[in-house]
Amino acid sequence: MKVTAENGGNQQVTLTIEVEAAEVEKAVERACKRLSNRVNIPGFRKGKAPRKIVENHLGKEYILNDAFEYDLAPKSFDKALDEQKIEPVTRPQIDVVTLEEGKDLVFKATVTPRPEVKLGEYKGLSVEKKVDEVKDEDVDAQIKSMQDRQGKMVDAPEGSEVADGDFTTLDFEGFVDGEAFQGGKGKDYPLQIGSHSFIDGFEDQLIGCKIGEEKEINVTFPEEYQAKELAGKPAMFKCTIRSIKRKELPEINDELAKKVSKFDTLDELKADIRKNLEENAERKAENEQKAAAIDMATDNITVDIPDVMVENRVTAMIQEMAMRLESQGLKFEQYLQYAGTDVAKLREQYHEAAAKNVKTDLMLEEVAKAEDIKVEGKDLDAEVAGMAAQYGATPQQVQKIIKEQGRVGDLAASVLRKKTAQFIIDNIAK
Repeated sequence: MKVTAENGGNQQVTLTIEVEAAEVEKAVERACKRLSNRVNIPGFRKGKAPRKIVENHLGKEYILNDAFEYDLAPKSFDKALDEQKIEPVTRPQIDVVTLEEGKDLVFKATVTPRPEVKLGEYKGLSVEKKVDEVKDEDVDAQIKSMQDRQGKMVDAPEGSEVADGDFTTLDFEGFVDGEAFQGGKGKDYPLQIGSHSFIDGFEDQLIGCKIGEEKEINVTFPEEYQAKELAGKPAMFKCTIRSIKRKELPEINDELAKKVSKFDTLDELKADIRKNLEENAERKAENEQKAAAIDMATDNITVDIPDVMVENRVTAMIQEMAMRLESQGLKFEQYLQYAGTDVAKLREQYHEAAAKNVKTDLMLEEVAKAEDIKVEGKDLDAEVAGMAAQYGATPQQVQKIIKEQGRVGDLAASVLRKKTAQFIIDNIAK
């Protein structure tokens, strides 16, 4: 077999592969035997028909093509990759030059090779761990949140005016250019003042109103409003407050602490909240330090990433997103409608993240080679056990699904990247 390589555009390489006529003949012979086992030929049991009969039944061209597709092309292509030391990141585009009985086979295979990666620093990286200070106001905010959850809704005193934070119900009807518009009417609609759930300025104008009082509210729909016929237009709403409720909060004291926790005193509760906040701050700092180390090692490499690798990653990310939506009972097309977007915009949105992910993976794969990091059986077992715990299944069930979906290689590659990332993290400068 003879192989020549030629660099093309878009970081592609075209391999011209020549296979001797004698090898082509052997492949045709194997194809005849293979096909005689698959097709019914009158007068012969499967696998027993002679070559001439198979050729007469199927045609020489059909057999030659079968030999090429299932035997010659894959085997010679794999040998060519080994010879040229090419690791492709795309499926080959095959173009046949010569495929005839009695002649040398010549075909071209165009692929995008894995780009060359030049590592920079990845060991002993200096990455600061920044732990956020837990302040008294952080603890107080947690206490106030607990206090708020224990609050009770009560009617505002008779004659009260709407104030910021009040919970109201109101009737309203909206008009644009003096005409009522569809979807602009509501009755006994619940609205918390200050929640910003209505158009900017709407809730503020209700402050000071009393129950039963009618108020005209003037606002302008935002330019990006979802109902295009209303976007950017001024509107007037006739509103009537029907009820005003306020949240009655308990005092912040030992009694509250007993009600919301296992502690007898407020000081004990505050101490526990501070401890938890400090532990969370430490975990957050560690995770950010780890992520920063991986980002730094990624930024330190030199590589020219082929566009196709990024586009393939974008496709994979969108497919994963569609699968998550499906598992939640939402069709991908429905999501696009609700989000007011399309696949093209989604691809553009994911492009930057996909490019970063591809670069990180290339860095991790190269570090794994440089440090001779390997995936062992115990590593795979631990990953499968973690997946099983996450999805509420047994490790055996997870292993079966992975094998059925042909994702054993993907799992091993993922575990290798995780081990390599941990190697970089373990070697952060102390």
